[in-house]
Amino acid sequence: MTGHGRYGYSALPSRPVFDWRQGRRLAVYVGLNLEGFDFGSGLGAELAPGGPQPDVLNYAWRDWGNRVGAWRIGEMLDALAMPASVLVNSRLYRDCPGLIESFRARGDEIVGHGRTNSERQGTLDEDRERALIAEATAILTREEGRAPAGWLGPWISQSPVTPDLLAEAGYRYLLDWAHDDQPVWFSTRGGGRILSVPYPQELNDIPAIVARKESGRQFAEMIVDAFDEMLERSASAPLVMGIALHPYIVGQPHRMRPLRRALAHIAAHREQIWLTTAGGIAEHFAGLDGGNG
Repeated sequence: MTGHGRYGYSALPSRPVFDWRQGRRLAVYVGLNLEGFDFGSGLGAELAPGGPQPDVLNYAWRDWGNRVGAWRIGEMLDALAMPASVLVNSRLYRDCPGLIESFRARGDEIVGHGRTNSERQGTLDEDRERALIAEATAILTREEGRAPAGWLGPWISQSPVTPDLLAEAGYRYLLDWAHDDQPVWFSTRGGGRILSVPYPQELNDIPAIVARKESGRQFAEMIVDAFDEMLERSASAPLVMGIALHPYIVGQPHRMRPLRRALAHIAAHREQIWLTTAGGIAEHFAGLDGGNG
């Protein structure tokens, strides 16, 4: 059986116990995906089975997220005083002027998320994947005035060398792996390492709503139930809870109302948890004694 060689097995109950900031045991972050798609070609989530290209039905549905849904989600996060890690396709600076800037103005973390979600990086050869990472990183660095610390591959796509390429490009953490409830150090070639911060595939509106056809209310109930369970379990082990959102899905009015109630439930417990960003989690964990908890 072929393995990846990035990390070894570690059972959660056997690990050292530590605290997040302010002595909290549960770190919660919102991962807001701001994505662009090609018209007439490429990948993209579907509201309904698409016809021949150009697939106007699904393209327009996704485009609504950047024109309307993302702005409403920003207002909701403002009202709840919740930070976000904003996962950005670099092409959006060109295609949606003012959108990323609005989240920058909120003080949100800007995370690399490839060029566009019409492509997967994991299908590219090493030179082309390196060029994709370099192109997206250069645009985010130019626009934000600093290099992004974290990366989520478009479509959670990685090649066998993606962690190596990200570490070599200066990234400190990646978000593609949903294999743990705590950050995990990945080995990289040349004796280096990069931190994997948990990113959810259960509390993620694409698998939940698009793939499993769950309602907005069911998705919101999942968030509340997961939060309550993880808050209780965090008494014995520090945990990370991420919530992955896409504006064209949960920005829709009938889904946003139950989502707002779920996030308000979390915000009401802010004195018991650490409401933060993925980058904040990575920075804190890396600063622990030995960098491994």
